[in-house]
Amino acid sequence: MHSVASCGEWRGKLLTVVKTPDMFSLSEEDMRREVNSCVSLCHPGPNVLLLLVKPSKFSEENRTTLKFILSLFGHNAFKHSMVVITHEKEMSFSVNEVLRECGGRHYNMFDDNYGSLMQKIQEMTNQYNHLIKPSLNLVLFGRRAAEKTSAAKAILGQTELHSASNSSECVKHQGEVCGRWVSLVELPALYGKPQEAVMEESLRCISLCDPEGVHAFILVLPVAPLTDEDEGELETIQDTFSSRVNDFTMILFTVDSDPTDPAVLNFVSKDPNIQEVCQRYGQRPVIVNIKDKEQIHTLLDTVEQMRCTNKPCCYTAVTFARAQIDLITKNMVTRK
Repeated sequence: MHSVASCGEWRGKLLTVVKTPDMFSLSEEDMRREVNSCVSLCHPGPNVLLLLVKPSKFSEENRTTLKFILSLFGHNAFKHSMVVITHEKEMSFSVNEVLRECGGRHYNMFDDNYGSLMQKIQEMTNQYNHLIKPSLNLVLFGRRAAEKTSAAKAILGQTELHSASNSSECVKHQGEVCGRWVSLVELPALYGKPQEAVMEESLRCISLCDPEGVHAFILVLPVAPLTDEDEGELETIQDTFSSRVNDFTMILFTVDSDPTDPAVLNFVSKDPNIQEVCQRYGQRPVIVNIKDKEQIHTLLDTVEQMRCTNKPCCYTAVTFARAQIDLITKNMVTRK
């Protein structure tokens, strides 16, 4: 079973309804896949989430699972949610808690008054006059710490960011960007570090993006030739996260001038080393003037395209574990 979209009209307005399968019976990976499918079927995102609840069957375990599912839609998904009570029954503690988190918004299906349901949906749409955009988890990596921090500030629109107590540790930043919640993890340079430290920071990086996982790894580079250290960093990333990371990686070239400058475009398109890296990461380079807030939309649009295209839609702790198994297997074969 997969999500299915139906289209119709209500009082002169086009209406798309997406019916999801029983999400509670799915694995976490399949939940992520279905949420991704649901959003893509009503692109660029749903206005309202209807949570069908049968009081007699809704447990605390169900509520925990529901909160996880809604977290995949974004940090403010409860604001856009309404409980639909499917059967007349005394409300349990778990149901009342969900109602509370939804601001009391609910509809009793046994009332058989669909006009009332549509009226409530219209009121919610008027109150929150924007779409639900799933949150994004991004990891900035590369050799140059200053460029990564500048990129983080530009993406989040913040002039000051807290720093890690140790410059060799991951640091996480968060904020609302273009109507969605964005989490940014700055991964410190890994090249040249002991293997134990590389593994520790790599795992911490993935853990900071739980439970959804990493939607995009962003390689931050200036418009300049790659150095030996840059090459070493890319090799370390490949060895640690495996080639699985390639599908989730894009390149961000940062400039403080016009990104359409012919000199900039010619360098990116003709430098053989840069082109080799672009080829490895699916030809997804983005050139952004970090002083121009409007250009952040272009960056997030590229990330959104990746999120909608990739199956699965994110690099999770499970993906990382599989990468380590691949690495161990490869080393064992090499030793033989």
